Amino acid sequence: MTSLVLLTAAATFRMLTLQQALQLALERHPDLAQAQAQAQAAAARADQARAPLLPQLSGNASYQRTTGNFALRPGVVPGDLRGAGGNSLATFNFFNFGLSASQLVWDFRQTSDRWQAARANAQAAALATRTTRQQLSLALRAAFFAARAQRALVQVAREQLTNQQRHLRQVEGFVEVGTRPPIDRAQARSEVAQARLQLIEAENAYAVAKAQLKQAMGLEDERDFEVADETLPPVGGEERALAELLDEALGRRPELAGLEQERRSAELSGRAARGRYWPALTVSTSLTDAGTQLDALAWNWNAQAGVSWPLYEGGLVPAQRREAQASVAALSAQRTALRQQVRVALEQARLGVRAAKASLEAAREALEFAQQRLGLAEGRYETGAGSILELGDAQVALTQAASQVVQADHALALARAQLLQALGRE
Repeated sequence: MTSLVLLTAAATFRMLTLQQALQLALERHPDLAQAQAQAQAAAARADQARAPLLPQLSGNASYQRTTGNFALRPGVVPGDLRGAGGNSLATFNFFNFGLSASQLVWDFRQTSDRWQAARANAQAAALATRTTRQQLSLALRAAFFAARAQRALVQVAREQLTNQQRHLRQVEGFVEVGTRPPIDRAQARSEVAQARLQLIEAENAYAVAKAQLKQAMGLEDERDFEVADETLPPVGGEERALAELLDEALGRRPELAGLEQERRSAELSGRAARGRYWPALTVSTSLTDAGTQLDALAWNWNAQAGVSWPLYEGGLVPAQRREAQASVAALSAQRTALRQQVRVALEQARLGVRAAKASLEAAREALEFAQQRLGLAEGRYETGAGSILELGDAQVALTQAASQVVQADHALALARAQLLQALGRE
């Protein structure tokens, strides 16, 4: 329902905000739906592993139409030897109803450790869902900011085309009165055509970026929209030292916690395998009601305790323990490698934010100077002191400076999104 409202709003105002895009991605993207389904399946497997620890109750009922001929077997002596011989085709009904219950008493923690191992795997799967959410959020933000940057570049190209068309009208007036040679008009027309081509390319790149944003949101419809002019605010603590940020990242990243749960599951599986060296004690009871007529059934009850002890299973238990030990070692090494990756990703994101902030400041300063240069070039051209080439160079410099501001702003937003993901923040 929420996603429908957001889509309706996007269709009505043709303006998609970052928050709307994030919400749609978290509700619609198939990768997150898959991760959630896998977490639910892992939780169900944990419940399955717990089932043998609980009482087991079963009922049965059967009906037979059978003959009653006695077959003499060694060790069986009929009560009346005279009735032991002869066969008959006569048949009779036989009804049998039963109810049985059993309970595992103790198996040296084999079953309980398997249950705890399955629970640890379920927790790891739930943490994997959080990891998928964070990865989708980063991918969505990257796609959103890329589309936002392309939209800004479209505006830069439009302004360039507008300026070039204004310069063309100005040059044509000078050529008509004879103060400028015709080659200036040809040069101005060429620059207008070039600006128009750049606008077409920018608009196409913006359309492609919006298609990629749709994919990041998990949408498949033909709905069109414009990307809102939004960016990420400063990330809390983005200027802090790496050691401080690393402590937060190691405590928040769900991948690390998930690997720890997987390692714990492997340890518990090994302990459960070790329990198979010892016997298991089970108690059970059953109640039956049987006879040839439903109104004349005879009931019986029994209770029993049983011990099962697998004395030799072909080396199964030692192999299972070796497998569990190897899994623990592999997961420990994987966790160490992930810690190193988190450190590098955090340092890159932190330095990326710092560099992007400095680049944005320098790009804005360069844009201001380029605007001043273009104004001076236009004035010199109007007075005859400047050339058409000087005017064109100033316009190109302004366009480049404006594009650099867009790119620096995009780099800053992307670096902050990467820093959020590196820190493990939602």
